Amino acid sequence: MSIKPLFIATTLAFLGLSTAAQAVTLDDLKKDGPFAISAQSIPASGFGKGTVYSPNTPGKYALVAVCPGFVSAESSITEISKRLATHGFVVVTIGTKTLLDFPSSRASQLLAALKAASAVTTGPAAGKIDVTRQVVAGWSMGGGGTLEAAAATPGLKAAVAYAPWNLSSSKYKSIKVPSAIIGGTADTVAPVASHSQPFYNAIPATTPKLLGVIQGADHFFPNKASEPASYTNIAWVKRFADGNTAYADFLRGQDAAWASFASTGPF
Repeated sequence: MSIKPLFIATTLAFLGLSTAAQAVTLDDLKKDGPFAISAQSIPASGFGKGTVYSPNTPGKYALVAVCPGFVSAESSITEISKRLATHGFVVVTIGTKTLLDFPSSRASQLLAALKAASAVTTGPAAGKIDVTRQVVAGWSMGGGGTLEAAAATPGLKAAVAYAPWNLSSSKYKSIKVPSAIIGGTADTVAPVASHSQPFYNAIPATTPKLLGVIQGADHFFPNKASEPASYTNIAWVKRFADGNTAYADFLRGQDAAWASFASTGPF
């Protein structure tokens, strides 16, 4: 990324404004962004544990809470979450109360993490969170919980569910939050046909939504900042939490890695 776009992005972030004028390429999204980040632990209230990653550059950033899956530690969603933070977000990753918590509990814990991170007054993230722009994301049962949190909280700006798992999609019929779902053709834990696809179908057609299915990806693709999952994650949150329409170009399903792609776009 050239100095000029980086300067524009940094200046606008400091002012709390959209970075719609920033030039961006797909190659930019496939690597760490222009922001160096710091980490801090936060007190857990309503969830198991939490780590906040925030840009070192002064400014106001949207807040994203990310939840792991069944029997999975917080570390399982660290890499993709840190990558997101380097693109200009405050990201809180959580460990759940128990490794066995089901989606409804994970939904509540995601919302509790947003509340806890928003209350931070010390450390690198202090003063950097725009509490009016909040996002939820998660993997597996954390993805199922992500969509439940979106259904329960229409004021959220965006939701991203990686390989989501849930027993029912009925709650998703009320989702008004822009929601992206990313699955894999080789996922035998939460097969797309019985999880991601019905979840996508349940979300109203009037809601901005996306379903991308990665050819050959198994259930564990979110454990790394793998593509096209990571750049789609970044582009979705940039588009809907930051209001940056330039990122819509990366939400058209043009990547050959997609086995299938559906959306209510263009966005």
